[in-house]
Amino acid sequence: MATLYTLRQVLDKADGRGYAVGAFSARYTPFITPILRAAEATRSPVIVQIAQIEMQWYDLKLAEFARQFWAQIEAVKPTVPVCLHLDHTQPFELIQAAIDLGFTSVMIDASAQELEDNIATTRKVVEYAHAHGVSVEAELGRIGTTDHMETEDDEELYTRPEEAAYFVQQTHVDALAVSVGTAHGQYLVKQPRIDLPRLKAIRALTPVHMVLHGGSGTPAGMIHDAICLPGGGISKVNIATDLELALLAELGRKERLTDAGLRALPAADLKRGQQAVQKTVEDKIIHFLESHHHASDFE
Repeated sequence: MATLYTLRQVLDKADGRGYAVGAFSARYTPFITPILRAAEATRSPVIVQIAQIEMQWYDLKLAEFARQFWAQIEAVKPTVPVCLHLDHTQPFELIQAAIDLGFTSVMIDASAQELEDNIATTRKVVEYAHAHGVSVEAELGRIGTTDHMETEDDEELYTRPEEAAYFVQQTHVDALAVSVGTAHGQYLVKQPRIDLPRLKAIRALTPVHMVLHGGSGTPAGMIHDAICLPGGGISKVNIATDLELALLAELGRKERLTDAGLRALPAADLKRGQQAVQKTVEDKIIHFLESHHHASDFE
């Protein structure tokens, strides 16, 4: 069975080196294999992730996701760095379960709470996760959403640099999801933007690894600018919706399926869908994240 990397181990290599590591959401468990194959084909480190609300929307249990992940890891046998991450999650018990199942990184999202409550909740998770050798991502500010998949309301509050520094100091998180203008989901009316001065201000006050959620649909040039800030910028970018759109386009569908519904499709259709997802991930790695060939950083 493959040895996985923690989020901190992966981002320590990427930060300040002109690339970011893609965190690709396997909303459907058949996405795991094309994500791994794309990373292998491009020689890129990769993060495979699933969020609490995605499991609800796609009728998927955490234990089944983990079982599928380990089975597909064994089948693909990737030789590039892989991190298994539990994205946006609130219940402490679910985070504990993920760690028990072999996740090497978890995200506690207490961003809806007041600052001190967010700190207290996050600190509890950090203490538990770090004791088990697992990295922790947290969120400060509110990251908007366009499709209600990862978070549940549209209210957005940008991350304040001074609060970010205080938050990291108080919690010792390994990575911080920052709200700087992007949103979860598919951009239809609202257009993406990235507040680069805000990112620079956060980086000036804390060395924490910064995470950009809502990578799908954001122009590559914006991403590059956010990654290549002096002193280091974004080092993890979440990508979810673009993978699902590639699948649905290949299958000629408009409505999402459940995880079981996708796995029940004829083998030829499933294979075509997986190939479309792999092509999309490869394109993101090369033209969006520029993380191709950086698996060698870990040798």
